[in-house]
Amino acid sequence: MIINRREIAKAKLQLLEEGFSAYTDSQEVARLLKRELKKRNMEAIEDQTSIGYWFYPVK
Repeated sequence: MIINRREIAKAKLQLLEEGFSAYTDSQEVARLLKRELKKRNMEAIEDQTSIGYWFYPVK
């Protein structure tokens, strides 16, 4: 099975739009998610840890 990182990023973006936090351990998914947030002019707090990336919606 092939993992589509763009689809994963879109699913994480949907979580943020609904007011939930999103986590990814993939640098590529985090990069795609940040790009989508910028395109949609959305704000999120990013917390990069040693195990991955957390995104929190800004209300």
